[in-house]
Amino acid sequence: MTITVALGGDTMLGRGVAERIAVSGPYGLFADEVRRMFRSADLSLVNLECCVSARGHPWPAPGKPFHFRAPPRAVDTLADLGIDGVTLANNHGLDYGHEALTDTLAHLSRAGIRAVGAGPDLRRAREPALFDLEDARVAVLGVTDHPPDFAARADRPGVAYADLRHQVPAWLTDRVRALSADGFLVLVLAHWGPNMTTEPLRYIRAAARALVDAGATLVAGHSAHVFHGVCGRVLYDLGDLIDDYAVDPVLRNDLGLAFQVRLEGRRIARLTAVPLTLEYARTRLATGADHAWIHKRFAAACAGFGTTVAEAEDGRLTVTCPVPDG
Repeated sequence: MTITVALGGDTMLGRGVAERIAVSGPYGLFADEVRRMFRSADLSLVNLECCVSARGHPWPAPGKPFHFRAPPRAVDTLADLGIDGVTLANNHGLDYGHEALTDTLAHLSRAGIRAVGAGPDLRRAREPALFDLEDARVAVLGVTDHPPDFAARADRPGVAYADLRHQVPAWLTDRVRALSADGFLVLVLAHWGPNMTTEPLRYIRAAARALVDAGATLVAGHSAHVFHGVCGRVLYDLGDLIDDYAVDPVLRNDLGLAFQVRLEGRRIARLTAVPLTLEYARTRLATGADHAWIHKRFAAACAGFGTTVAEAEDGRLTVTCPVPDG
Protein backbone atom coordinates (compact mmCIF):
# COMPACT_ATOMS: atom_id res chain seq x y z
CA MET A 1 0.00 0.00 0.00
CA THR A 2 2.09 2.89 -1.35
CA ILE A 3 0.82 6.31 -2.41
CA THR A 4 2.23 9.78 -2.99
CA VAL A 5 0.38 12.83 -1.68
CA ALA A 6 1.13 16.35 -2.93
CA LEU A 7 0.23 19.22 -0.61
CA GLY A 8 -0.04 22.95 -1.28
CA GLY A 9 -0.90 25.66 1.20
CA ASP A 10 -3.13 28.73 0.91
CA THR A 11 -4.36 28.96 -2.66
CA MET A 12 -5.94 32.36 -3.20
CA LEU A 13 -7.53 32.77 -6.64
CA GLY A 14 -9.44 35.99 -6.01
CA ARG A 15 -8.63 39.68 -6.39
CA GLY A 16 -5.47 40.14 -8.50
CA VAL A 17 -5.36 36.45 -9.42
CA ALA A 18 -9.00 36.67 -10.53
CA GLU A 19 -8.12 39.68 -12.67
CA ARG A 20 -5.39 37.67 -14.38
CA ILE A 21 -7.82 34.82 -15.01
CA ALA A 22 -10.29 37.31 -16.53
CA VAL A 23 -7.64 38.67 -18.90
CA SER A 24 -5.57 35.60 -19.75
CA GLY A 25 -7.78 32.66 -18.85
CA PRO A 26 -7.45 30.07 -16.08
CA TYR A 27 -4.26 28.43 -17.33
CA GLY A 28 -0.62 29.37 -16.98
CA LEU A 29 -0.80 30.49 -13.35
CA PHE A 30 1.56 27.67 -12.40
CA ALA A 31 4.81 26.84 -14.16
CA ASP A 32 4.91 23.49 -15.93
CA GLU A 33 7.34 22.06 -13.37
CA VAL A 34 4.92 22.89 -10.56
CA ARG A 35 2.03 21.35 -12.48
CA ARG A 36 3.99 18.17 -13.06
CA MET A 37 4.70 17.82 -9.36
CA PHE A 38 1.02 17.94 -8.41
CA ARG A 39 -0.21 15.95 -11.40
CA SER A 40 2.26 13.13 -10.79
CA ALA A 41 0.95 12.46 -7.27
CA ASP A 42 -1.74 9.90 -6.49
CA LEU A 43 -3.59 12.53 -4.47
CA SER A 44 -3.14 16.32 -4.58
CA LEU A 45 -4.66 18.63 -1.99
CA VAL A 46 -4.65 22.38 -1.25
CA ASN A 47 -6.33 24.91 1.01
CA LEU A 48 -8.63 27.00 -1.20
CA GLU A 49 -8.38 30.45 0.37
CA CYS A 50 -11.43 31.99 -1.34
CA CYS A 51 -14.92 31.27 -2.53
CA VAL A 52 -15.63 30.54 -6.21
CA SER A 53 -18.73 32.38 -7.37
CA ALA A 54 -20.15 35.28 -9.31
CA ARG A 55 -22.72 35.93 -6.61
CA GLY A 56 -22.92 37.10 -3.02
CA HIS A 57 -22.01 40.10 -0.91
CA PRO A 58 -19.01 40.68 1.38
CA TRP A 59 -19.40 39.05 4.77
CA PRO A 60 -20.45 41.86 7.14
CA ALA A 61 -18.21 41.01 10.11
CA PRO A 62 -16.94 44.22 11.77
CA GLY A 63 -13.31 44.86 11.01
CA LYS A 64 -12.92 42.08 8.43
CA PRO A 65 -10.34 43.59 6.05
CA PHE A 66 -10.20 41.13 3.14
CA HIS A 67 -12.82 39.37 1.04
CA PHE A 68 -11.62 36.93 -1.62
CA ARG A 69 -13.84 35.68 -4.44
CA ALA A 70 -12.63 33.83 -7.52
CA PRO A 71 -14.60 33.55 -10.77
CA PRO A 72 -16.19 30.21 -11.70
CA ARG A 73 -13.41 29.63 -14.28
CA ALA A 74 -10.94 29.36 -11.40
CA VAL A 75 -11.92 25.73 -10.91
CA ASP A 76 -10.22 25.08 -14.26
CA THR A 77 -7.02 26.46 -12.76
CA LEU A 78 -7.25 23.88 -9.97
CA ALA A 79 -8.17 21.06 -12.35
CA ASP A 80 -5.27 21.93 -14.65
CA LEU A 81 -2.93 21.84 -11.67
CA GLY A 82 -4.14 18.32 -10.95
CA ILE A 83 -5.89 19.07 -7.66
CA ASP A 84 -8.11 16.24 -6.43
CA GLY A 85 -9.42 17.88 -3.28
CA VAL A 86 -9.52 21.17 -1.39
CA THR A 87 -10.37 22.25 2.11
CA LEU A 88 -12.71 25.20 2.48
CA ALA A 89 -12.33 25.27 6.26
CA ASN A 90 -10.65 28.66 6.59
CA ASN A 91 -11.39 32.33 7.17
CA HIS A 92 -12.32 33.06 3.55
CA GLY A 93 -14.72 30.27 2.60
CA LEU A 94 -17.73 32.47 3.43
CA ASP A 95 -16.26 35.79 2.31
CA TYR A 96 -19.27 36.39 0.05
CA GLY A 97 -21.89 34.65 2.11
CA HIS A 98 -23.86 31.43 2.03
CA GLU A 99 -24.92 31.56 -1.60
CA ALA A 100 -21.30 31.99 -2.74
CA LEU A 101 -20.30 28.99 -0.61
CA THR A 102 -23.09 26.99 -2.24
CA ASP A 103 -21.75 28.03 -5.65
CA THR A 104 -18.21 27.10 -4.63
CA LEU A 105 -19.26 23.57 -3.73
CA ALA A 106 -21.17 23.21 -7.00
CA HIS A 107 -18.35 24.54 -9.22
CA LEU A 108 -15.80 22.27 -7.55
CA SER A 109 -18.07 19.26 -7.90
CA ARG A 110 -18.59 19.89 -11.60
CA ALA A 111 -14.80 20.02 -12.05
CA GLY A 112 -14.41 16.69 -10.26
CA ILE A 113 -12.68 18.28 -7.25
CA ARG A 114 -13.73 17.09 -3.81
CA ALA A 115 -14.29 19.64 -1.05
CA VAL A 116 -14.02 19.18 2.71
CA GLY A 117 -14.35 21.48 5.69
CA ALA A 118 -17.54 23.27 4.58
CA GLY A 119 -21.05 22.35 3.61
CA PRO A 120 -24.75 23.22 3.57
CA ASP A 121 -25.10 22.17 7.21
CA LEU A 122 -23.01 21.10 10.20
CA ARG A 123 -23.05 17.37 9.46
CA ARG A 124 -21.88 17.74 5.90
CA ALA A 125 -19.29 20.41 6.76
CA ARG A 126 -17.61 17.89 9.04
CA GLU A 127 -17.76 14.94 6.63
CA PRO A 128 -14.52 13.57 5.19
CA ALA A 129 -13.79 13.13 1.52
CA LEU A 130 -13.07 9.46 0.86
CA PHE A 131 -10.65 8.55 -1.92
CA ASP A 132 -10.52 4.93 -3.06
CA LEU A 133 -7.09 4.83 -4.68
CA GLU A 134 -5.52 1.81 -6.34
CA ASP A 135 -3.28 1.03 -3.37
CA ALA A 136 -5.03 2.70 -0.46
CA ARG A 137 -8.21 4.16 0.95
CA VAL A 138 -7.71 7.74 2.10
CA ALA A 139 -9.97 9.96 4.20
CA VAL A 140 -9.39 13.73 4.16
CA LEU A 141 -10.81 16.01 6.84
CA GLY A 142 -10.77 19.82 6.93
CA VAL A 143 -11.10 21.99 10.03
CA THR A 144 -10.44 25.61 11.01
CA ASP A 145 -10.06 27.37 14.36
CA HIS A 146 -11.23 30.73 13.01
CA PRO A 147 -13.50 32.58 12.60
CA PRO A 148 -16.35 31.28 14.79
CA ASP A 149 -18.98 33.29 12.89
CA PHE A 150 -18.28 31.14 9.79
CA ALA A 151 -19.21 27.95 11.66
CA ALA A 152 -21.79 25.70 10.07
CA ARG A 153 -24.88 24.90 12.11
CA ALA A 154 -27.49 22.19 11.91
CA ASP A 155 -29.64 24.48 9.75
CA ARG A 156 -27.03 26.83 8.24
CA PRO A 157 -24.18 26.50 5.73
CA GLY A 158 -20.67 27.14 6.94
CA VAL A 159 -17.28 25.70 7.74
CA ALA A 160 -16.09 22.95 10.07
CA TYR A 161 -15.09 25.12 13.00
CA ALA A 162 -13.26 23.84 16.07
CA ASP A 163 -11.95 25.87 18.99
CA LEU A 164 -8.52 24.25 19.26
CA ARG A 165 -7.09 26.63 21.84
CA HIS A 166 -8.28 24.59 24.80
CA GLN A 167 -8.78 21.04 23.53
CA VAL A 168 -9.39 19.28 20.24
CA PRO A 169 -13.15 18.57 20.28
CA ALA A 170 -14.28 14.99 20.65
CA TRP A 171 -16.21 15.04 17.38
CA LEU A 172 -12.93 15.53 15.52
CA THR A 173 -10.73 13.03 17.38
CA ASP A 174 -13.57 10.48 17.38
CA ARG A 175 -13.94 10.83 13.61
CA VAL A 176 -10.18 10.45 13.07
CA ARG A 177 -10.13 7.40 15.34
CA ALA A 178 -13.10 5.77 13.61
CA LEU A 179 -11.76 6.33 10.09
CA SER A 180 -8.36 4.97 11.08
CA ALA A 181 -9.98 1.90 12.65
CA ASP A 182 -11.90 1.34 9.40
CA GLY A 183 -8.59 1.07 7.53
CA PHE A 184 -8.35 4.55 6.03
CA LEU A 185 -5.21 6.62 5.88
CA VAL A 186 -6.43 9.80 7.56
CA LEU A 187 -5.17 13.20 6.39
CA VAL A 188 -6.22 16.23 8.44
CA LEU A 189 -5.98 19.67 6.84
CA ALA A 190 -6.07 22.26 9.62
CA HIS A 191 -6.33 26.03 9.21
CA TRP A 192 -4.98 27.24 12.53
CA GLY A 193 -3.22 30.13 14.18
CA PRO A 194 -2.56 33.76 13.22
CA ASN A 195 -0.94 35.16 10.08
CA MET A 196 2.77 35.86 9.66
CA THR A 197 4.19 33.73 12.45
CA THR A 198 7.44 31.79 12.06
CA GLU A 199 6.62 28.81 14.25
CA PRO A 200 3.52 27.03 15.55
CA LEU A 201 1.99 28.29 18.76
CA ARG A 202 1.87 26.00 21.77
CA TYR A 203 -1.83 25.18 21.37
CA ILE A 204 -1.26 24.19 17.74
CA ARG A 205 1.45 21.74 18.79
CA ALA A 206 -0.91 20.25 21.37
CA ALA A 207 -3.73 19.96 18.83
CA ALA A 208 -1.41 18.28 16.32
CA ARG A 209 -0.29 15.78 18.94
CA ALA A 210 -3.92 14.97 19.80
CA LEU A 211 -4.76 14.35 16.15
CA VAL A 212 -1.76 12.08 15.69
CA ASP A 213 -2.62 10.21 18.88
CA ALA A 214 -6.16 9.71 17.55
CA GLY A 215 -4.75 8.00 14.46
CA ALA A 216 -4.07 10.70 11.86
CA THR A 217 -1.61 9.49 9.26
CA LEU A 218 -0.66 13.05 8.38
CA VAL A 219 -1.59 16.50 9.67
CA ALA A 220 -0.98 19.48 7.37
CA GLY A 221 -1.59 23.01 8.62
CA HIS A 222 -1.89 26.43 7.03
CA SER A 223 -2.82 30.02 7.89
CA ALA A 224 0.49 31.74 8.65
CA HIS A 225 1.24 32.55 4.97
CA VAL A 226 4.82 31.41 5.62
CA PHE A 227 6.00 27.83 6.01
CA HIS A 228 6.81 26.32 9.38
CA GLY A 229 8.85 23.29 10.38
CA VAL A 230 8.01 19.60 10.17
CA CYS A 231 7.86 17.15 13.05
CA GLY A 232 7.08 13.51 12.35
CA ARG A 233 3.58 13.26 10.91
CA VAL A 234 2.92 16.98 11.26
CA LEU A 235 3.60 19.68 8.66
CA TYR A 236 2.77 22.64 10.84
CA ASP A 237 2.22 25.20 8.09
CA LEU A 238 2.45 24.75 4.33
CA GLY A 239 2.65 28.49 3.67
CA ASP A 240 1.13 29.93 0.47
CA LEU A 241 0.86 28.40 -2.98
CA ILE A 242 -0.43 31.34 -5.06
CA ASP A 243 -1.74 34.83 -4.26
CA ASP A 244 -1.41 38.57 -4.93
CA TYR A 245 -0.36 39.51 -1.39
CA ALA A 246 1.96 42.30 -0.31
CA VAL A 247 5.39 40.89 0.50
CA ASP A 248 6.95 41.13 3.94
CA PRO A 249 10.65 41.87 3.30
CA VAL A 250 11.74 39.88 6.35
CA LEU A 251 9.36 36.91 6.42
CA ARG A 252 9.34 36.65 2.61
CA ASN A 253 5.86 35.26 2.10
CA ASP A 254 6.65 35.32 -1.63
CA LEU A 255 8.92 32.30 -1.11
CA GLY A 256 7.22 29.03 -0.29
CA LEU A 257 7.17 25.27 -0.40
CA ALA A 258 5.03 22.51 -1.79
CA PHE A 259 5.32 19.05 -0.27
CA GLN A 260 5.31 15.50 -1.56
CA VAL A 261 4.76 12.70 0.95
CA ARG A 262 5.32 9.06 0.04
CA LEU A 263 3.28 6.80 2.31
CA GLU A 264 3.96 3.10 2.61
CA GLY A 265 1.01 1.89 4.58
CA ARG A 266 0.75 4.26 7.53
CA ARG A 267 4.48 4.97 7.47
CA ILE A 268 6.00 8.11 5.95
CA ALA A 269 8.63 6.59 3.69
CA ARG A 270 9.81 9.85 2.11
CA LEU A 271 9.02 13.51 2.64
CA THR A 272 10.28 16.15 0.23
CA ALA A 273 9.73 19.90 0.01
CA VAL A 274 9.80 21.76 -3.30
CA PRO A 275 10.98 25.41 -3.09
CA LEU A 276 8.70 27.89 -4.85
CA THR A 277 8.79 31.53 -5.86
CA LEU A 278 5.40 33.24 -5.73
CA GLU A 279 5.30 36.01 -8.28
CA TYR A 280 2.23 38.20 -8.54
CA ALA A 281 -0.58 35.75 -9.40
CA ARG A 282 1.87 33.11 -10.67
CA THR A 283 3.99 30.40 -9.06
CA ARG A 284 7.19 28.79 -10.34
CA LEU A 285 10.08 26.76 -8.97
CA ALA A 286 12.55 28.78 -6.91
CA THR A 287 16.11 29.12 -8.17
CA GLY A 288 19.35 30.82 -7.15
CA ALA A 289 19.15 33.14 -4.16
CA ASP A 290 15.44 32.40 -3.63
CA HIS A 291 16.13 28.67 -3.39
CA ALA A 292 19.04 29.23 -0.99
CA TRP A 293 16.92 31.47 1.27
CA ILE A 294 14.11 28.89 1.42
CA HIS A 295 16.55 26.07 2.21
CA LYS A 296 18.16 28.03 5.04
CA ARG A 297 14.85 29.22 6.49
CA PHE A 298 13.22 25.77 6.29
CA ALA A 299 16.23 24.01 7.81
CA ALA A 300 16.16 26.44 10.73
CA ALA A 301 12.40 25.97 11.21
CA CYS A 302 12.79 22.19 11.23
CA ALA A 303 15.86 22.14 13.49
CA GLY A 304 13.76 23.09 16.50
CA PHE A 305 11.98 19.75 16.18
CA GLY A 306 15.17 17.78 15.64
CA THR A 307 14.25 17.41 11.97
CA THR A 308 17.00 17.68 9.34
CA VAL A 309 16.75 19.08 5.83
CA ALA A 310 19.13 18.19 3.00
CA GLU A 311 19.17 19.25 -0.64
CA ALA A 312 18.82 16.54 -3.27
CA GLU A 313 20.40 16.68 -6.72
CA ASP A 314 17.13 17.84 -8.29
CA GLY A 315 16.92 20.83 -5.92
CA ARG A 316 14.21 19.36 -3.73
CA LEU A 317 14.65 19.36 0.01
CA THR A 318 14.60 15.99 1.73
CA VAL A 319 13.15 16.02 5.23
CA THR A 320 14.27 13.48 7.86
CA CYS A 321 12.41 13.34 11.16
CA PRO A 322 13.92 11.65 14.22
CA VAL A 323 10.57 10.32 15.45
CA PRO A 324 8.41 8.81 12.68
CA ASP A 325 5.14 9.35 14.57
CA GLY A 326 5.75 13.07 15.22
